[in-house]
Amino acid sequence: MSTILITGATSGLGRYIAFELVRSGHVVLAHGRDPGRTERLVDELRTEGEAYGHVADLSSLTQVRELGARVADAHPRLDVLVNNAGMGTGGRDAGREVSADGHELRLAVNYLAPVALTRALLPTLRANAPARIVNVGSAGQEPVAFDDPELTRGYSGGAAYCRSKFALAAYTFSLAEELEGSGVAVNVLHPATYMDTAMVREGGISPWNTVADGAPGVLALATRDLGSGRYFDGTRAARAHQGTYDPGVRERLAAVTDQLLAA
Repeated sequence: MSTILITGATSGLGRYIAFELVRSGHVVLAHGRDPGRTERLVDELRTEGEAYGHVADLSSLTQVRELGARVADAHPRLDVLVNNAGMGTGGRDAGREVSADGHELRLAVNYLAPVALTRALLPTLRANAPARIVNVGSAGQEPVAFDDPELTRGYSGGAAYCRSKFALAAYTFSLAEELEGSGVAVNVLHPATYMDTAMVREGGISPWNTVADGAPGVLALATRDLGSGRYFDGTRAARAHQGTYDPGVRERLAAVTDQLLAA
């Protein structure tokens, strides 16, 4: 059985996946932003199996890195990371917000946080190979504007969301190449369209699917060998936005990412 860290586990898809995995005998490390909700979730999970809670605000890169250090120290046998936490579009009237570090908030939570957490945990995952990284992305993808990666002009919550998910997919493919031969697989998926989650409802959208509809793809990537550097639509192998495969785009994204993470 695996030791699996799930970010954004206190609600929605993350919560559903946490229960499915702990019931299957896996050790679940449940991340949440709110200490009370995280503690209550872990208490519930422990009625089914082995679980531990970890609290961090993913809009703070300092807290993301501290989360990675704590997990690596407390759970040296970690072998699966599910980067599930995220922010939606915020709805039609969403204004531009910034993170604790001054980054555009959706880019910070949906992209910079999973990159920083993955980097912090890669030594542990490498040591426990075969290991897996699952990035929960979206079919909503839009190329990053490298002259304005933080959307300071003409802001739209929808565009910010889609650009963050484009970046996550492109990063996944680059990381897969970097990790080739290491025994650490990394894949990205669109779990299901408009699941019944707070994120979707806050965007003013009527849900099309349940979180149970979105779970099989994540569970498959977390528990089975399905290769590396791939994009899935649910459980079906698919293609991400064409630009995410462009080596030039990925090179520019890597440079911008390093600048933003160092800022």
